[in-house]
Amino acid sequence: MARRLLVTRPGAQGRAFAAALEAALPGRFDPLLAPFLAIAPRAAPIDLAGAQALLFSSANGVEIFAAMSAERGLPALCVGDITAETARTAGFAVESAGGDVEALARLALARARPGAGDLVHVRGVHAAGDLVGRLAAAGLPARALQLYDQVAVPPTPEAATLLAAGAIEVATAFSPRSAALFAAAARAASWPLSQMTLVSLSANADAAHDAPEPGRRVIAPRPDRTGMITALAGL
Repeated sequence: MARRLLVTRPGAQGRAFAAALEAALPGRFDPLLAPFLAIAPRAAPIDLAGAQALLFSSANGVEIFAAMSAERGLPALCVGDITAETARTAGFAVESAGGDVEALARLALARARPGAGDLVHVRGVHAAGDLVGRLAAAGLPARALQLYDQVAVPPTPEAATLLAAGAIEVATAFSPRSAALFAAAARAASWPLSQMTLVSLSANADAAHDAPEPGRRVIAPRPDRTGMITALAGL
């Protein structure tokens, strides 16, 4: 019997993950799409004067930047393969770090040309890790361009009912922000999570789910879709 799985990734990314999971593990899970945040673009000015490269730590950043700016001449350094594919489709010259924000920092340090200008990190209001600070500490000029917010949204009625009944067997956490919002909702509603397994994209996402305690916690072996599916396959 398929295990009921809470997919907390918002919008099209949540649907794409559910489809990829079913393709990889047919019939193993019954996904319920229930994001705890929504992506809200911000009316931020895009100043790329003196920039030598764009750093994208999410596909959301790529999509929103591409909708707001016609700039495609700057190289795009991307956190992982899905973000890179999104940027490639949008018309950028792309290189993928194939990992997390720390991997993206290492790629930026390897590719940046001293004195050639700033590295611009396109990101949301809430970000995992301080990429700009990491680069600045290494002597590279960098600045953040916050083009969207990750706004808290209430759980769907179906998700709230199932969580209250302890009927969600597995839940996902794709970012520290979504994990923290899930935990806050669980505390407020006193959901019983002791029989639930929480599968997190990263150690940072796992740590952000601070209460109540799930019955089991699993961290993906790599911080991307493939890693999450691998973790779920092992349950």
